[in-house]
Amino acid sequence: MTNSTGAFGALAGTTIVDLTRVLGGPYCTQILADHGAEVIKIEPPTGDETRGWGPPFRDGLSAYFSGANRNKEFMALDLSKAEGRDVLFKLLETADVLIHNFKTGTLEKWAMGWTEVLQPRFPRLIYCHITGFGDEGPMGGLPGYDAVIQALSGTMSINGLQDGGPLRMGTPIVDLGTGMTAAIAILMALLEREKSGLGQKLDVSLYDSAIAMLHPQAANVLMTGKPSKRIGNAHPNISPYDLFPTRTAPVFLAIGNDRQFAKLCAFLGKPDLAEDARFLDNARRVENRDALRGELMALLADRDAESLTETLLGIGVPAGAVRDLREVLDHPHTRFQHMVVEIDGYRGTGIPAKMSRTPGAVRRAPGALGQDSRAVLRARGWSERQIADLVAAGILVAGEEDEAEAAHEMETSA
Repeated sequence: MTNSTGAFGALAGTTIVDLTRVLGGPYCTQILADHGAEVIKIEPPTGDETRGWGPPFRDGLSAYFSGANRNKEFMALDLSKAEGRDVLFKLLETADVLIHNFKTGTLEKWAMGWTEVLQPRFPRLIYCHITGFGDEGPMGGLPGYDAVIQALSGTMSINGLQDGGPLRMGTPIVDLGTGMTAAIAILMALLEREKSGLGQKLDVSLYDSAIAMLHPQAANVLMTGKPSKRIGNAHPNISPYDLFPTRTAPVFLAIGNDRQFAKLCAFLGKPDLAEDARFLDNARRVENRDALRGELMALLADRDAESLTETLLGIGVPAGAVRDLREVLDHPHTRFQHMVVEIDGYRGTGIPAKMSRTPGAVRRAPGALGQDSRAVLRARGWSERQIADLVAAGILVAGEEDEAEAAHEMETSA
């Protein structure tokens, strides 16, 4: 299957109007765009604020913006004006999905609410609203931000060293997780629409997504009623499952069963450690984790991290040397898996879901504000004069290249 731009992918033929900004929503729509969906990203005239979140910048685009906005068409439209909303309504006539992360009540203020306007007018439309805390409830309608949700959801309380304070996750895990949840919800709604013929509203909140990712700590608290504690790199339910120093770099051991533990001990030259009464099974290893850690630290101290990793993985013992991002992005396996992609000067992380018959692809680099405004409208029946009038009225923003092309078209038609 191909979509209207001729790109192959599992979602070819699906059109998504994307009003989201920052990360959760753009990350969601990038996933869908990578697999063939036509994503029309509509920004306000001032642009998605992450365009300015840098340095680093390249060709006027921040790395932050570029990392979540490839494979999209870029429009800039003033939705606070009735004329801008008329353009959006026209686009929705042929769209499958509308996704936004405006504060609760914004679309209703603009006479574009789901219940009163969009659902009756576009009964097949799937409407996804990414919120901070949901629309209703004690915190409903409040704005959400990744780090704030990490704090309020308890994520920070379980992250960090035992003798240190709460620690924010190094990646914006709540935004990214919410983007994935939204993508899954959209795909489920598209699948259900094949049976019912109807769209529906999807409410995906950062708060809910963060709580859903609190595994296994939340499960432990729900079962025992006891508060969860920070234990650094260690796992609350498994041992040895921790970071250990070596001669060259730290190595993470993730031993999940007795067989793996026995193999590890044999490889390290101390097979009797697996027969020690303190370490016979996982429950006892967890109870005696400090003693076990001391034993393993002594056995690992003079090892080389990379060779240790290669050997242990080869015999079925989960282990991984800690690499910095430059090493990871340059690693032969990263390249083999096509997890670094390059197109038109853009470099980004690759597509993790490998599909044999309808693979995803990186087709377009992230673009300038409004660079496709005219092309999107032209493809849907707007005349050059109508488009020019929208630009003149400040409703539509078009990029410099788009403007030059339009001027040439108008001269030619004249």
